[in-house]
Amino acid sequence: MKAQKAASPKLGVRQATKVYHTASGDLLALDRCSLDVHAKEIVSVVGPSGCGKTTLLWSMSGLHGLSSGEILLDGQRIVGPHPDIGIVFQEANLLPWRNLDANINFPFEIKGTTPDRQWVAHLLRRVGLEGFGGKFPRELSGGMQQRAAIVRALSLKPSVLLMDEPFGALDTFTRDEMNRLVEEIWLDAPTTIVFITHSIEEAIFLSDRVVVLSPRPGRVAKEYRVPFARPRSMEIMATKEVFDLTNAIKMDIVGGRAQAQLRQLAETSN
Repeated sequence: MKAQKAASPKLGVRQATKVYHTASGDLLALDRCSLDVHAKEIVSVVGPSGCGKTTLLWSMSGLHGLSSGEILLDGQRIVGPHPDIGIVFQEANLLPWRNLDANINFPFEIKGTTPDRQWVAHLLRRVGLEGFGGKFPRELSGGMQQRAAIVRALSLKPSVLLMDEPFGALDTFTRDEMNRLVEEIWLDAPTTIVFITHSIEEAIFLSDRVVVLSPRPGRVAKEYRVPFARPRSMEIMATKEVFDLTNAIKMDIVGGRAQAQLRQLAETSN
């Protein structure tokens, strides 16, 4: 029998390198970073502060060009913002002068298209925002605003959803609630998700795989497959298996940071 051919990745990062040219000199943020994300997979990216996580995500979105290398969606090179890629930022970025319904409609107005009202209504029910369409951002809590941002991104029916630390500013209980919500929405309508986070526990709870980036310049240092079945309950976070996995990822990050500091000391002494 012939061996079955492996499925091509939904999203492919190939030797991605990004140099920022600043007044104080060039800054190498990503260096030959390569990564595959498969269809309907949730992959979280973790690493020390400043390692290039957000730069990688914005490059995937087409909002930031690379200095060299490429990002592929279904085998096609991404050269700018793509209609099949949605993004949820660290802040909800709702327009304060528009109510919730108008904020969700805004991307469709830009594209000159009509939203799928049934799909939007389903999403609003799913995230607990049914009946809040007339409310303005100032009338919504931080968690509700982030739910609205998720609805806005998913209303376009993207095949890939990029999430850049969307729950970092929320309190612990709201953050746990949002993590459960993301998994529930994904189970209801699976899409490909790349999730940037500083929280190893959040990455483990949400993901099929956790990718660890090295200290700047960012490269893929290690990958971990998360073995827990879905749906996941918060109770698994107290198990020895999660503790051991969390500790292994943490040691990779700490060890990478220590090695980077030693290299900087050696360069300085020379």
